[in-house]
Amino acid sequence: MNVIEANFDAKGKKFAIVVSRFNSFVVDRLLEGAVDTLIRHGNVADDDITVIKVPGAYELPLVAKKAANSGKFDAIIAIGAVIRGGTPHFDFVAGECNKGLAQVCLDSEIPVSFGVITTDSIEQAIDRAGLKVGNKGGEAALSALEMVNVLAQL
Repeated sequence: MNVIEANFDAKGKKFAIVVSRFNSFVVDRLLEGAVDTLIRHGNVADDDITVIKVPGAYELPLVAKKAANSGKFDAIIAIGAVIRGGTPHFDFVAGECNKGLAQVCLDSEIPVSFGVITTDSIEQAIDRAGLKVGNKGGEAALSALEMVNVLAQL
């Protein structure tokens, strides 16, 4: 039986982190977690990380697509926070962001890691940004690190 799996070391690989500015009080912590994970666990040099800021989560797929198609990056990490409010706006933004990023991944054939948290409350968002439930930005970076190495073996 052949098993393909990879470690997290991605020295020399280039990563784009596409970050939503909306809900920055949470998103900034997710970004910090992603960068820290890339450097500490992935052995990625600071110069090999490019942070691209966009207005909100809805804009993440377009910029992720542009970054993926540039040929400059081995993986894209999408970071954002969509917090449910009193209107259906949450469902539209979260759903389209998810579908768009998945499509970018499939079309570009490079990893697009989903670090967009979708929560019912501000408290849940804060918990997922490093308070109680770990840092989902860091988890998205771990996924990107592993996927870069898995794809390199295929």
